[in-house]
Amino acid sequence: MKNLFLVTMIGLFSATSIYAQSDNNTIQFGVKGGVNLATITGDDVGDLDSRTSFHLGLFTEIPLSERFSFQPEVLYSSQGFAINNQADYKLDYIQVPLMAKVYIVKGLYAEAGPQFGFKAKEKVDYESGATGGEIEFDPDDSVVKNFDTNLALGAGYKFDNGVSLSARYNLGLSNMIKDDAPFISDRDVKNAVWQFGVGFSF
Repeated sequence: MKNLFLVTMIGLFSATSIYAQSDNNTIQFGVKGGVNLATITGDDVGDLDSRTSFHLGLFTEIPLSERFSFQPEVLYSSQGFAINNQADYKLDYIQVPLMAKVYIVKGLYAEAGPQFGFKAKEKVDYESGATGGEIEFDPDDSVVKNFDTNLALGAGYKFDNGVSLSARYNLGLSNMIKDDAPFISDRDVKNAVWQFGVGFSF
């Protein structure tokens, strides 16, 4: 009986070890979401407030080695900026980050990669006296480009149960203003977004 117990324990330990090693090398899928603090920056941008909004989407983590992995994502990210707490300029994007992740110690990682954004919606929500309203822009009439590029830099912690906490900064690389926009085509305007999120891998 004692030998059977020892054999059983060794078998369970071995199976657990094999599963853990296999799991470290397994492609994982997940969902994530969180808070955005968004604004725009540039030499020609005045003093604007950040807009609090959200991001939500899917990701895949592909292990390349014990410490390195590649994580492509597809996110709906609500961005833009606020104007004196009186109006929100909303710029919503379908964002595609392509992140390289480095695990510094178990669970703790740093990440960086390019991000490509496709504008999904553009409108202004405003308040005037006791009433408010909104103006939605037709893509053909807008001065904002339909495509945007960013550099995403971040860090996070991934728990053993698959839950992760992350912080990321998206630095705009391309000018948001269309080249043929009247009067402002030469303005330097870029997106800038802080993202704080929670993810779950399965």
